Amino acid sequence: MIIANHTSQSLRPRKYRAIQRRDLDSLPQLSQLSDEDMLNMRAVSAVLPFRVNDYIVDELIDWDNVPADPMFQLSFPQSDMLAPADLAAMRGLIAANAPEAGQQALAREIQSRLNPHPAGQMEVNVPRLDDEPLPGMQHKYRETVLFFPSHGQTCHAYCTYCFRWAQFVGVDELKFASREAGNLARYLRRHQEVNCVLITGGDPMVMRSSVLARYIEPLLGLDHLMSIRIGTKSLAWWPYRYVTDPDADDTLRLFERVVKSGRHLAIMAHFSHPRELATRAVQEAIRRVRDTGAVIRCQAPLVRHVNDDALTWSNLWKRQIVLGLVPYYMFVERDTGPKNYFEVPLARAHEIFSKAWRRMSGLGRTVRGPSMSALPGKVLVDGIEEVNGEKVFVLKFVQGREPAWAGRVFFARFDPQATWLDQLKPAFGAKEFFFEPAMREIKEHHRAPAWSDRSRFVQQLSEFGHVEWM
Repeated sequence: MIIANHTSQSLRPRKYRAIQRRDLDSLPQLSQLSDEDMLNMRAVSAVLPFRVNDYIVDELIDWDNVPADPMFQLSFPQSDMLAPADLAAMRGLIAANAPEAGQQALAREIQSRLNPHPAGQMEVNVPRLDDEPLPGMQHKYRETVLFFPSHGQTCHAYCTYCFRWAQFVGVDELKFASREAGNLARYLRRHQEVNCVLITGGDPMVMRSSVLARYIEPLLGLDHLMSIRIGTKSLAWWPYRYVTDPDADDTLRLFERVVKSGRHLAIMAHFSHPRELATRAVQEAIRRVRDTGAVIRCQAPLVRHVNDDALTWSNLWKRQIVLGLVPYYMFVERDTGPKNYFEVPLARAHEIFSKAWRRMSGLGRTVRGPSMSALPGKVLVDGIEEVNGEKVFVLKFVQGREPAWAGRVFFARFDPQATWLDQLKPAFGAKEFFFEPAMREIKEHHRAPAWSDRSRFVQQLSEFGHVEWM
């Protein structure tokens, strides 16, 4: 049982208060900005989601360094996040006090051009049960199912780069959500090739512990499920969730129940900058979560204006190790939303990762990157080399829609400006990458590969010997 100790009791509780678009004009810290800057901020926040809270404003942002401060860039709208014409159009409507309906119509038009669901999330990731689609779930990789609980479709604050920004703009058809934890359990019973569930959002940790338990506890009766992951930014954006919030102890007891069931509980924490790990509140939250037996694995994208230098990343990973966390992934900023403002060329991303990685001991070299979560799978930029006189990217599948792709190395022509997989061309005169014929079939039939032959899966288990891990 988790018992609050002296350290957590000495932390002064905070009551969560969201600061949103309507609060911009009344936030004292923004009074230093010009009227022009404020109009730009209102225009961008009419299109892209904006939410922060008092913890971010009071403890994470260096207001003497605004607007360059990385935590300000990470949490507050910036004018260049929209194309100049789109920004001017929205500014014009706001300055003219145009009706809200007109502003919303323009916002929807702009949003539709920002690739709201990259990597086939709507087309080929959604699984089916009894030939009916299961909204709120994704099954892209054989062993892992993603679940988007409807109660977790928001966050304590929104990252300005967020690749799931479409979850938060109020358009139902742009959301993934599921109100039925029962559908998840029924799907998993039929798909025993799945051994891991990732509960994501939004942020599932915005839910009360009693609601979170309704989603998690049915999973503990599935013998083939070995691990549960929770994707969350809450440790960075609202660590009081685990320390002084009214149901903090109940949440930690739920984590303990998962671990005691014989499963691995991984908190997939998003830490983008070392400053997010520097406060007493986050360090106490980390300690309490780790005391439950959960493992905290850390991931974040490489984001221009926020963490696009090697020293920031090496300091981030070193601080994670000191606090008992596991550096896990450096991602490439996805091709969605305000990508033009935040993206970093793949060549530069590899340089930053390599310089930071070389500064780490073996404990920090658990991290992988830079990795693209692209339509065919997770593709690692593993190197830049010259082969037979041609400069190439060395690419490697960490995960693939077809399981046989995982671990496979392939090559692309070096392009110093490319920022995403679909901008790369095959090396050595090849007409296409090896995975492209299979991807055409997958997209044509709007389906994931056929992994669900349970009889064959059970036969494979018997051939290799079923491991009793419970």
